[in-house]
Amino acid sequence: MPTYFAHKSAVIDPGSAVGVDCKVWHFSHIMKGATLGERCNIGQNVVVSPGVILGNNVKVQNNVSIYEGVTCDDDVFLGPSCVFTNIINPRSAIVRKGHYARTHVGKGASIGANATIVCGNDIGTYAFIGAGAVVTKTVPPFALFLGNPAHHAGWMSVHGHRLHFDSDGRATCPEGGEPYRLTTDPEGVETVQIEHTDSI
Repeated sequence: MPTYFAHKSAVIDPGSAVGVDCKVWHFSHIMKGATLGERCNIGQNVVVSPGVILGNNVKVQNNVSIYEGVTCDDDVFLGPSCVFTNIINPRSAIVRKGHYARTHVGKGASIGANATIVCGNDIGTYAFIGAGAVVTKTVPPFALFLGNPAHHAGWMSVHGHRLHFDSDGRATCPEGGEPYRLTTDPEGVETVQIEHTDSI
């Protein structure tokens, strides 16, 4: 007896693993070798390919294809019609199976509607990719990326709010109340960290 819900039009291949309390909606296909954690919600017309691993509580909106080479940690949000690729230089006449570039999406990250993630570029924890963005490089944790090609436009909190840092490099999420610290290394690379995690 399945421990998840699947709409009658969904296809769940033998050899896939679907976690407890998942929901798989109309016309979606979970292929052999795909792994879904607990409490995932898979919207309409979604394909989850072999080898894909989704963590717990991953929400996949309508019309998303998650191709081999993609892994998502817990609490990831994939917006409507967002796109993953897995080949850098596809050609119809040349078979490149087995040469898929990998993309990892970190815990709590959100990818907006119609965004495109070019393969081989990881998305950091709690990063936020705006609607329609085209990601062509690795995205740091907590970073906000917008545009085409996507550029670093700011920083986001765990709860999905834009962070505004003071002159000391500190900010507080207006919803969760957790404090953040912005630091810059000697090479000028900025990073954001939560100062205390008791509220997360």
